[in-house]
Amino acid sequence: MADRSLRTLFSDGISLRSSRVAVALALTVALLSVATAIVNIGLPAADGPLAPYLPDPVQSAAGFTGALTGFMMVGSALALRRGLRAGWWTTLLLLPLTAAQGLLQASHYSLPLVAVSLITIPVLLVSRDRFTNSLSLTTTQLAAGAALFGVQLYGTIGGYALREDFDNIDTILDAFYFTLITSSTVGYGDVTPNPDSTEALLFTMSVLVLGVASFGIAVGALVGPAIQSRITKTLGKMTESQLELLEDHLLVLGYGKLTAPIVDELAAGDRQFVVVTNDATAADELSSEDVPVVTGDPSDEGPLERAKVDRSAGIVVATDEDAQDALAILTARQLAPETRIVAAATDRENTKKLERAGADTVISPSVLGGHLLIRSALGGDDSELIEQILGDE
Repeated sequence: MADRSLRTLFSDGISLRSSRVAVALALTVALLSVATAIVNIGLPAADGPLAPYLPDPVQSAAGFTGALTGFMMVGSALALRRGLRAGWWTTLLLLPLTAAQGLLQASHYSLPLVAVSLITIPVLLVSRDRFTNSLSLTTTQLAAGAALFGVQLYGTIGGYALREDFDNIDTILDAFYFTLITSSTVGYGDVTPNPDSTEALLFTMSVLVLGVASFGIAVGALVGPAIQSRITKTLGKMTESQLELLEDHLLVLGYGKLTAPIVDELAAGDRQFVVVTNDATAADELSSEDVPVVTGDPSDEGPLERAKVDRSAGIVVATDEDAQDALAILTARQLAPETRIVAAATDRENTKKLERAGADTVISPSVLGGHLLIRSALGGDDSELIEQILGDE
């Protein structure tokens, strides 16, 4: 049993390291893709081993699309940092594309991009089990994305069908270009409807109105909540980037009279820890003292998952209410079945109940204080510990 536990811990450690390497490599590929595209655009001619065999339009197209793919890879890498399965799949699909674009750019500057892209693929496959979080979108966000996609599809198909009534629309790409610049209100003026065609004028107006509306709705529904969430979390709270870096930390559930000395002692040491509390005032005070805190109910799964309870080395539960402690213990035990949980019982009669809830150790401060006082009165050498409990220097 012990050997199997060691093997499990060893494999988990390898998986964790490989996931971090995968994120770092994905970001590297993203930066290389953008940088390589910019460098190759400025070169007079490609000088790579495949340059004589590839037409110039193919090399140019690979350079421009390489920058776009690089920015898409940045988004995929950020999704990987959050442990999203969607980010894993997107990165896995983009890596062969970045490697192919590096080859098609036919420049020796593109060789590092090809090499890093190919190296990242097996690393990503090895760390597959670390990216299990689902991407949750509301109905409004899904509808906004569908509306934006639908307007672009409508404009592209309609523009191509009415190409005879437009100047400079000959291909489906021209129709998409017209839809994009019209719906985004850029309007370069190089693609315009024929003034004599009422149908083309009405179609252009519909694309303009629907496009502006869909862009506005999409920005409000998709980007707005993310910005609002980011502002809320950065006003004295831990950011998502900080939370993603948590590993082997202590998790303190609740904040009150019992936990204040615990937090003070942890803050004075070098041990990484996070406090989860639903007391907004206490969270603000802790944040002002640079104490890492997640605002939320300690008995809810969401705040504990944000605080990476499954990666914690130990959990301390002391909310000053034994009933709340029991709920927090049940939730923590469900999310981290192997992690040690220590609880503080406000009422000594609830010690056994908290143990049955899932705590490994339950300490009653009143009982502990009584024992120490008796030992001290009988001449026991516990004076230093008693002074710490009483708050003496």
